[in-house]
Amino acid sequence: MLNQLVDQADIQITGSKSESNRLLVLKHLFKNLELLNLSNSDDTQHLESALKRFDDSSEIIEIDVEHAGTAMRFLTALCAVTDSQTFILKGSQRMHNRPISVLVDALRTLGADISYLEKDGFPPLKIKGLTLKQDKVSISGAVSSQYISALMLIAPKLENGLHLQIEDQLTSKPYVEMTLQILNKIGVQYEKSGDKINIHPLKEVKPIAFHIESDWSSASYFFSFVAISDDLKIKLSNYRQQSLQGDAQLIKFYQKFGVGVEQIGDKQLMLYKKTKVYPDFLKFNLIETPDLAQTIAVTCLALGIDCELSGLKTLKIKETDRLIALKNELEKFGAEVEINLSQLKMKTPSVLNSDVEVYTYQDHRMAMAFAPLTLLIPIKIKDENVVSKSYPNFWNDLRKLGISIKS
Repeated sequence: MLNQLVDQADIQITGSKSESNRLLVLKHLFKNLELLNLSNSDDTQHLESALKRFDDSSEIIEIDVEHAGTAMRFLTALCAVTDSQTFILKGSQRMHNRPISVLVDALRTLGADISYLEKDGFPPLKIKGLTLKQDKVSISGAVSSQYISALMLIAPKLENGLHLQIEDQLTSKPYVEMTLQILNKIGVQYEKSGDKINIHPLKEVKPIAFHIESDWSSASYFFSFVAISDDLKIKLSNYRQQSLQGDAQLIKFYQKFGVGVEQIGDKQLMLYKKTKVYPDFLKFNLIETPDLAQTIAVTCLALGIDCELSGLKTLKIKETDRLIALKNELEKFGAEVEINLSQLKMKTPSVLNSDVEVYTYQDHRMAMAFAPLTLLIPIKIKDENVVSKSYPNFWNDLRKLGISIKS
């Protein structure tokens, strides 16, 4: 459990998984990119390994992405435009239960040859790479922004570029904006007007070194530690308040939990406890930042703040059904939790139950989101190594705070 909490710790988190994965696809398409501070997450490593398979001379190239959802979506689009090669794209059992029909239908509209090998609408997939001639497609933005980013990443290599029409309300909008800004940084021209995006073709890019900012989703757990602590200070390296990553909205959310942020130079942030006065109730719409839901819910639990979190529709198709997982685990500590398709409401207990074993459901964010509770009570984390999906060094970095957690 808790050892001796330090007064201040310096934490260096590797590059953003979201930026890294987008740039790896673009580096495959445009060879002149140099990537610095690449993520060391399982997801990024699976994508790197998969991209190396594209050089195989096999008649059919079989790629297993395991739990890596981003890799599954981005590779589906990339395989579809890899002319004269055939791919089998598969993953873990959970991955085979995560829908992909929205993306497959859009790619088929562009002329892609994709078939389902087991259940319609879900991986595994057989993809015969072609030169896609069509340049207009409509796609729903309500299920996953990664489908849209997958199309945008291959757009510069399409003969006529891509005219993209986004239907329905767009979830995780900052991730689409991130993709556009990364494309722009390597020289891709585009126009965006409302729900329409027009991306121009590009034959090659000039040599460019891209320094990837550290991962804001991973930083969220340290915001939570500072919020729950009395006076802990944490310095995070390679972060900018003006970020491509939507989860940088952490700064705004965690002001409500008494966390102050000071910029140190160009690339460091100091997190500190600014106040111990909190509201009794908080209401957040997380439609643009759903990956923060678990962290915020646990922070509310720890500080005794009742909350209503909305905009969570996409949580049901993540590594697990995160809404059900959150309800199950929060209630172990004594909270009263109600969920529906896109919302979580929680009434916090006056006293937290202790010595709880937190189940992770093969979900990295469940393990890391609940870890800060160790500042208050003894807890155990089941299958703690699941953090390798996005943040392999998490438990080692907690030791810098003076914390170890039983598994």
